[in-house]
Amino acid sequence: MSEKRAGFVGLGLMGGHMAVNLLKAGWAVTGWNRSAAALDGFAARGGIRAADVAALRDEPVIIFMLPDLSYIEDAAQELLAGWAAEPPVPGTAVVVMSSVSPAAVRDFGARVARLSRGNATVVDAPVSGGTKGAEDGTLAIMAGAEERDFRRLLPLFSAMGGTVRRLGPLGSGSLAKACNQLIVGTTTAALAEAAELAERSGMDVAALYEVLAGGLAGSKVLEVVGPRLAAKDYEPTGPAKFMHKDLSFVLESAAAVDAAVPMATAGVELYAELKRQGLGDLDLAAVRQAISNLSWDASQNQQSHQ
Repeated sequence: MSEKRAGFVGLGLMGGHMAVNLLKAGWAVTGWNRSAAALDGFAARGGIRAADVAALRDEPVIIFMLPDLSYIEDAAQELLAGWAAEPPVPGTAVVVMSSVSPAAVRDFGARVARLSRGNATVVDAPVSGGTKGAEDGTLAIMAGAEERDFRRLLPLFSAMGGTVRRLGPLGSGSLAKACNQLIVGTTTAALAEAAELAERSGMDVAALYEVLAGGLAGSKVLEVVGPRLAAKDYEPTGPAKFMHKDLSFVLESAAAVDAAVPMATAGVELYAELKRQGLGDLDLAAVRQAISNLSWDASQNQQSHQ
């Protein structure tokens, strides 16, 4: 890009670190966030405050890092209305870095193109790596874009991520993230099941995980989430309820191509149960507590029938 300028909407647990890494890489970043505290922290690091999202209309690239596409559409309403009245500069990029539905982001892209009279293009580029990856600038970034748009945005992505790949056209990044969440969500659930089984059998969970890490069961998920599972530390690094949303996107995408996804199907139900138990705002590791609660319920049912 000719200018290292960007707008950034959503300065939360992930977005705040990502925006700061852009600042560190020499980008002039104008940010907006619903809560003032996050915006104050961003400004203290050298960021520019935007009065509202519509004020970002002339930025060459606008990044959205909000919980879901519905939040993005609400936040962008006045921005898009402004573009409908007066189109932005040709080549303007709207980058969706949240985990969203592949089908819905394609629809959003068509809407943005229509309202901007073809001058703005949507790219989906969801991330993986958690808050640590966001802070360290080592996120995995999965992009869905035309090749020319991806090449133009590569310096921006490289300031926030360590592994950056184009997976195909718009929607491909979101599908890749859905596949990522299928693996992360079900692996975390399997580790939680193993922890509950081991502890109820008198085994030390931390010792079990140490052995598992040295064998074929070792994984990045075990390395990152394992200590929290073992310690029953559910302080949120990201709300567990989002896993239910993300796995629902797997089912949606699978239905479109007649793919069987039995693990995702089981995962959706487990994380729905986690939400029903009121654990959705806790860390992903809280799936262990959900499984523990299910074990207790099963025990109580068994005793009542004896």
